[in-house]
Formats: sequence, C-alpha cells, structure tokens
Amino acid sequence: MQRRDFLALSIASGFAVAGVTGCSQQQPLAFGIHPWIGYEPLYLARDFGWLPESVTLKSGTSSKDSVDRLLSGELDGAALTLDETIRVLSRGRELVVVAVADVSAGADMLVVRPSITGLADLRGQRIAVEVNGVSGILLLKILEVAGLARDDIVTVDLPVSQHPQAWARGDVDAAVCYEPTASALQRAGVVRLFDSSDMPETIFDVLVVTRATADTNPEAVRDLVGAHFAGLQHLVRSQHDAVYRVASRQGVDPVDVRNALATVMLPDLSANQRYLAAFGRVETVARALFPPDAQREHDQQPAPVKTPV
Repeated sequence: MQRRDFLALSIASGFAVAGVTGCSQQQPLAFGIHPWIGYEPLYLARDFGWLPESVTLKSGTSSKDSVDRLLSGELDGAALTLDETIRVLSRGRELVVVAVADVSAGADMLVVRPSITGLADLRGQRIAVEVNGVSGILLLKILEVAGLARDDIVTVDLPVSQHPQAWARGDVDAAVCYEPTASALQRAGVVRLFDSSDMPETIFDVLVVTRATADTNPEAVRDLVGAHFAGLQHLVRSQHDAVYRVASRQGVDPVDVRNALATVMLPDLSANQRYLAAFGRVETVARALFPPDAQREHDQQPAPVKTPV
C-alpha cells in the first residue's frame, strides 16, 4: 500500500487539535452513519445543536448503505469499521481516517447454542455472519483459533440485524454479531463463546472522509471531528441522560445500551493521536487487513480524479 494512504491517518490530530468551528461556504459534508454505540456521539451532537451546518448526517440501516453510497459518490465520508474502510480503499475510493470512534473490547462476539461448549464444536454448524462486515473478520479469527477451515462450517450470510429472526426460526446454531443484537440473542438463550476482548485493539470503528473532501473542505472536516468529541464528552460525563437518548433513538432497552458501552473503548483526543500516529496501532492493523494482492492492485491504479465537494 502506498505510504501516502497511511500518512493521511494522522490528519485527525491536526483537525481535532484545531478545536475551532469552521465556516465553510461549500456544500455541507454528507456523512453516512448507522446505528452503533461508537457513532452515537455524532447523533448526540446533532441533538444538542453541536453539529454545524457544514456537516449533514445521512442515516442508513447498516454499514453497507454507507459503503455503497461512498463508492457511488453520494457521500463525502462515513462511519465505518477499519476493515470496511480498507475494502472501500481497495476499490479505488481514496479515504482519510480522521478519528477513531471506538475500539471493540468485547462488543463483537460469537454466541452459540448451549450445547456448543468449545470452538472445535463449531464444525458442521450453521453460523450467521455478515460476511462483508466486521463480523466476517471476527469469524476468520475464530476459525483460525479453532483450527477450522471455512468449509468446516455452514456460513449463513445475513445482516446482523436479522440474526434474532434467524435464531427464532431455528435456521442457525451460532451467530457472529455485536451489541445490541448480542444482548437480544442472549436473552433468547444463547451463550457467549468468543469475543473481541480475546483480540484486543484489533477492531476499530473510524470516521473517514474522501481525500477530495479532506483537501477541498477541511473546515467541514474539523467541524465533523469537533462535533464527535463534543458528543463524546456528553456521553461520558452525562451518561444517564445519554443512555436514555440512545435507547430511545435506537428503539432498544437502556440496559442494552449500557451493555454496549461496557464492551467498547471510546478514545479521547489524546488516545486518538496515539492510535493515528504514523506506524501506530491503526496503521499496523490496517496493513494486516490489506492483503498483498489487494495492495498491488491498488498501487497500480491511477490516482482518482479529485472533484469539488
């Protein structure tokens, strides 16, 4: 992968340290977002009027919506997992990571029927997983730890939001999912067998913008990052209020929101600067996620045309 791609990761430090609201005369930055605890600071910022007019949130039901709209040019940025960011990058859409929203510390997990007591028991089982999402990455790690191949299991490719229905129908024996779906499944009788706390600082949720947006509309990017940290401050300092706001917006029980919060790390500004430093943890994980074949394919592509926002 070209070094230029990763140097961009440190750009968040400069944006966040600026700490001022820009006054951009351009079109608002269209930012894709979907339900997830790590992205809630932006929704809270919008609720409290801390999201400037230079940024517009475009809500979807899943990360797939954001990925598709980024690739089509409908969005200027989005909230994605790091592996999703790499996939978009590998398809020729240059992105800049401007903030780490959260780090999974148990939020992403494998839940199974009680009769499945070890990872080796997954052989021949039907496992619900969103193959092209972060759950697909976790499943590969689970199979590696278990000493199993993809052909040793039956993959049921489903959006995480549909896992409870598949479970209720008896269509699956296990699911790789995340909160609040995981809590809903656990109430239905599943048990947790593996989670992201077993692979710390590996699953990152990040805020990204296109390189064209970073180059031509930096004020809006500063506003986006500033709004995230403003909402994060409310989430941390006024958690009781924030939990009920999140639960109401997502249509879930407040207990599920608290469970989700307990399974992620929400890095502040200094932690972001550390994660996004050159040769820092985000770059290290990104390089591991970006296979050599995809690196060569990307490096051979012509530079994307930078169009005005």
